[in-house]
Amino acid sequence: MKLNEIEQAMLAGKQGVARQYAMEQIVRVGEFFDAEDCVEVSQVHIMADPEAVGEQGIHFLEELALLPEHERNVQVPTITDPRGVDFAAYERLGQSEIHRDLEKRLISAFETFGIMMTNTCINYQTIMPPVLGQHLAFGDTGSSIYANSVQGARTNFEGGPSALAAAMTGRTARYGLHLDRHRRGTRAFGFSFQARDLSDWGAMGALIGQEMTSYWDVPVISGIEGAPTSDELKQFGAALASFGSTPLFHMVDVTPEAPDPTSAFDGAPPDPHIFSREDMISFLKCFWPSDDRLDVVAFAGPQLSLWELRDLSGLLSGQKIDPSVTLLAATSPEIKSAADRMGFTETIEGAGGIVLEGVCFYQMYAREIGEANGWKRLMSNSAKLVNILGGYGYEPVLAPMEVCVESAIAGRVLGDPK
Repeated sequence: MKLNEIEQAMLAGKQGVARQYAMEQIVRVGEFFDAEDCVEVSQVHIMADPEAVGEQGIHFLEELALLPEHERNVQVPTITDPRGVDFAAYERLGQSEIHRDLEKRLISAFETFGIMMTNTCINYQTIMPPVLGQHLAFGDTGSSIYANSVQGARTNFEGGPSALAAAMTGRTARYGLHLDRHRRGTRAFGFSFQARDLSDWGAMGALIGQEMTSYWDVPVISGIEGAPTSDELKQFGAALASFGSTPLFHMVDVTPEAPDPTSAFDGAPPDPHIFSREDMISFLKCFWPSDDRLDVVAFAGPQLSLWELRDLSGLLSGQKIDPSVTLLAATSPEIKSAADRMGFTETIEGAGGIVLEGVCFYQMYAREIGEANGWKRLMSNSAKLVNILGGYGYEPVLAPMEVCVESAIAGRVLGDPK
């Protein structure tokens, strides 16, 4: 890799051991991907919950935090993904003091570096939304695919160490989606039907994700009627990234790099793979139970916007959730504050739900809290969440928010995959 004078100085340790470690990490990643050089980034989003980082990772961060301030501080605005513990709710969820203490240690170390504890995966909706052409180092897959696709910014999926390295140096290796040639469409898709709700948008993203064969696949979607909302594109992209490990999509006449099919492909587009409503129903049947048992309803993955919390509040107004079912709704600290002010939190919790702040369900030691509470059957309107939670020992069910709420009130799974 070609390094400029500043990067060479960091690599040689002239700016301290923390930035030396960071440049070593960047060079290792860059050489693996045949990067020619580095690119400066304007912001970093770190995915580093304590369950993923672990005791050894936290100890490593605490060692770096002991360095002098001028050596350890981040060089660009750096924010965080959801945490693993909501300190106001962890005891109710059966999380242990060990979980709480690991979270406090990790937060303390991050704050020492000058990292802002935003604790959100919907930073693109709430905090410093990226803009067209901006180079980033984002960790969360849902944040990355939204920034790349909807906002036209440029980032790869950055693991925790790589994102920390980018924060400490203000740059990352120039490979993958930082390069024009990797942002052109490779596959064409369409739908013979239109989505009816957010769970449909997630399922549509999942259908395409299942067709992906490589990180380098870039799907181009045509035939979407009207302009999807931010929440619809959020669910679509999060599911596509979850099922396909895909960091970028183009939606013709919707996303900024696809004003038409030819532009998205740099030439004549291939014939699209068209999904039917029957394909959607077959997919939903994979996440439908053989009985109506229900333990927990979770709205998370990604965190809810203020509008989603408003809808949830409306569905629960004047209702009571069955005592046998736990209903959780996760959102960012900023949205939680607004929901408190507007009365949405009071309505949801008055019905028996729990509004969680700064966390996401699958990053909250989901297996452990499931075992602590005897949770097995889970409903959600997030295709990303149901995809992940099967690996945590749950039997996930995908359904629209309205059906999830009706089921929570009834104490059993209602509806059908059609």
